[in-house]
Amino acid sequence: MTDRAGNELEGYRAPQVCRLVGITYRQLDYWDRTGLISPSIREAHGSGTQRLYSFSDIVQLKVVKRLLDAGMSLKKIRQAMDILRAELDRENPLEDVTLLSDGTTIYAAHSPDEVVDVFQRGQGVFGIAVKPVQEELVGEIHRLYPDRALPALEREAKAN
Repeated sequence: MTDRAGNELEGYRAPQVCRLVGITYRQLDYWDRTGLISPSIREAHGSGTQRLYSFSDIVQLKVVKRLLDAGMSLKKIRQAMDILRAELDRENPLEDVTLLSDGTTIYAAHSPDEVVDVFQRGQGVFGIAVKPVQEELVGEIHRLYPDRALPALEREAKAN
């Protein structure tokens, strides 16, 4: 895939992302328009342009999908993302973190010794480790798009 200047871009278009994450295009579009998770490589600018998502973007989308599947509301997920962005002072707060949830609140663990209640309440938890999501996603990409060269994605997944 190349940009208008002819530079090679690594990334995934919305239909590929939807298939990898297991969401509809409408969900992906809504999450982007409302600022939950936006594509980091290229955003859509008007009719005819396509969003281009990085591997990291897809991992974060997959984590959001898993939280939804576990019973968390999109409103709570959005609040947690906003809090984590502010606390961690970075745009992609789901990198290098393990999320835990009991269906009511979301906890974030940045190390084996630290579990933080994102909403400041203490309750029992279950976990979603981001690293296994990355590894699963690399396998899913290989399965769905075997003709794509993935050395950059694999390096990125191994580095994290």
